[in-house]
Amino acid sequence: MLLPTQLAFELSVHQGPVRAVRFNQNGNYCITCGSDKTVRLWNPHRGLLIKTYKGPGGEVFDADAAHDNSRIVCAGADKVVLMLDVGTGQPIRRLRGHTSRINAVKFNNDASIIVTGSYDSTVRVWDCKARTFDPVQVLNEARDSVTSVQLSSSEILTGSVDGQIRRYDVRFGKLVCDTIGNPVTSVSFSRDGHCVLASSLDEKIRLLDRDNGELLNEYKGHKNNEYKVDCCLSHDDATIVCGAEDGKIWFWDLVESSRTFSVNHSRPGAQNKECVVYSLAYHPKEPCLLSAGSWGPVKVWKNSAWTPEED
Repeated sequence: MLLPTQLAFELSVHQGPVRAVRFNQNGNYCITCGSDKTVRLWNPHRGLLIKTYKGPGGEVFDADAAHDNSRIVCAGADKVVLMLDVGTGQPIRRLRGHTSRINAVKFNNDASIIVTGSYDSTVRVWDCKARTFDPVQVLNEARDSVTSVQLSSSEILTGSVDGQIRRYDVRFGKLVCDTIGNPVTSVSFSRDGHCVLASSLDEKIRLLDRDNGELLNEYKGHKNNEYKVDCCLSHDDATIVCGAEDGKIWFWDLVESSRTFSVNHSRPGAQNKECVVYSLAYHPKEPCLLSAGSWGPVKVWKNSAWTPEED
C-alpha cells in the first residue's frame, strides 16, 4: 500500500498558526483557517489559492464546507458561528449562543444542520433553515471543554477534556458514553462506520467498536501530552494517521498497531519542538494527506508514485 509521504505542495499564505485544514466532501478542494482571522479555499492538488474569506473575528479554530460547496461555516475565539457564501464571500448567518471559544464546527451531510463544540462544555445544534438564529438543541452533558465533533447520518460524536467520548443518536434520543480517562482531543468515525477513533493527551490513540465501546486496538509512540492534535483514518481504513507535538506525522497499520512511517511537517533545520501538527485531513478516495500546524505552510502529501500534472 502506498502512503502519502511525498511532499507535493506547500500552501503558504496564512500568517501564524493554521488551526484546521479540511477537505470538502469529494476531496477536490480544501479549506484552511487560523490565527490570522481568515478562512481560505484551495485547490490542494495544484497548490492554488482560490479565495480568501474574512472570518467571524479573532482566531478561527475550525471550518467546514457544505456538501454542494456553496457555503462554508467557521468559528473560533469570538464565540460566533459564521456561515459564508462561497461565491461572494458574504456572510449568510451569524449564530450566537456559546459563552466561550468554539473549538469545532461541522455541517451534516446535506448542510441543513450545523453542530458546534465549545470550551463552554456544550455542544449546540443549529438549524440552517430556521427563521430563528438560536440553537435548536443544547447538549450540556460534558463537564469540560468539547474539543472535537464529528457527524454521521444519525449520530453526533464528541470528545471532551473530561475524558469522555459521547455518541448522541438523534433518531432515538439516546446517549452512549465511553470513558477514556484522559483528555480527548480528536474523534472520528471510520469510513465503514463500524469504529470510532480517538486521540488523547496520554499519547495514545484508541480504536473502539462503535456499537459496544470495546477497545479494539491502541496506537502509541508519538508525542502528544499538551496540545490538541488530529488523528484520522486513511481512505481505505487501513492506516491510522496522527499529528504530534514534535513536528512529525505518524502512520500506523490499523491491524498490527505498528508504526510504519513518519514524515516531518517542521521546516528544514528547525527544532521540532517549534511545530505542533494541529490538524490533518485525509482524502476520501485516494492516498493524499493535508497537514497544518503552529508553524509555516499547510502541506499536501501524495504517495511516492505521484508526479506533478503538466499545465
